[in-house]
Amino acid sequence: MSQIFHNVIETLLSEREHFNRIWFAGDQMTPPPFSYQVNFPRMELVISGEYINELEDPEHGITEVKIMAGDAIYIPPNSWNKPNWDTDCSVLSLLFGRRQLGFSLVSKRKGQQSFYDIQKHSIQTRTGHAIDHILAALNALANEPIQKPMDEYLMLALLSYCQSMLSTPTGSARNHSEDLYQGICIYIQENFHRSVSRDSIAKRFNITPNHLSRLFRQQGHMRLADYITWVRIDRAKFMLKKYTFRLNEVATRCGFQDVNYFYRVFKNKTGMTPSEYRAMD
Repeated sequence: MSQIFHNVIETLLSEREHFNRIWFAGDQMTPPPFSYQVNFPRMELVISGEYINELEDPEHGITEVKIMAGDAIYIPPNSWNKPNWDTDCSVLSLLFGRRQLGFSLVSKRKGQQSFYDIQKHSIQTRTGHAIDHILAALNALANEPIQKPMDEYLMLALLSYCQSMLSTPTGSARNHSEDLYQGICIYIQENFHRSVSRDSIAKRFNITPNHLSRLFRQQGHMRLADYITWVRIDRAKFMLKKYTFRLNEVATRCGFQDVNYFYRVFKNKTGMTPSEYRAMD
C-alpha cells in the first residue's frame, strides 16, 4: 500500500510543475452541518475531475467553490471544509495526526452514493523534523492576506517530504496490525460526526467486526466504542467553547442523535453538564 501512495505523489510531483490554485480553509465562521473539522492539519489534492466544497471566504462568507484537477486545499487545525461529493472526482488526502500520517485516495462518480475506489494507508509521524516547521509555516500563512508564491513552495515541500517518509519509514518495529489500527483512528477522528459504528468501520477497512474489536483490545488503550465516544466528547468540548450552538446541535454535530444521551455521556465522562462546561472559565 505504501508503494501505491508513493507512486501517486511521485506522479503529481513529476507531471505538475506547479499547482493551478491553492485554497486555504478557515475557522472564523460557523461551519455548516457535516463539515470536516479536526484538530490536526490536512491537505487535499484533486487528481482528476471536479471537487466541489464549501469554504470560508473573508469577503463573501461561506462560499461554494469548484476545485479542479491540479488544485489543492490546505486545512489548518480546527479549520473546516464541506465536500459535496456529487461529481466525478478523485482526491488524495494527507492527514497529519499527532502520531501518524494518514493517506487516503478516494474516487467518486456523480449520482452514486458510495465511493467506487478507496485506498488508505498510514505511517508513523516523525516529530522534531522539518515537516513540523513546514506545517507551522502553512498554518501561519493561512491567516496572511498574501499567500502567493510562498503557499506553492511550502505545499510542494510538504508533498516531497511526505514522499520521502513513504520511502524511508521510521525504524520502529511496526506491523500491519499497528498500521491498520492507526489508520482506523484517523478515520474515526475524521468522521466522528457521522454514523460510524463497528460494522461500518469494519466494512470500510475490509475486515470483520470481530477483528476490529480484537484490534482495539490489542493495540489500543480502550475499546472501539470508548474511543469513538472519547473523540466525540473531545470535539464537543471544543464546540461548546468555540461556538454558540444549542446543545442539540452540538450533539448532532458530534455524532449523537439523542441530546439526552449526549447530556448523560458528557456528564459521565467530564463530571459536569455541557452547560456547566461551557460556562467554566
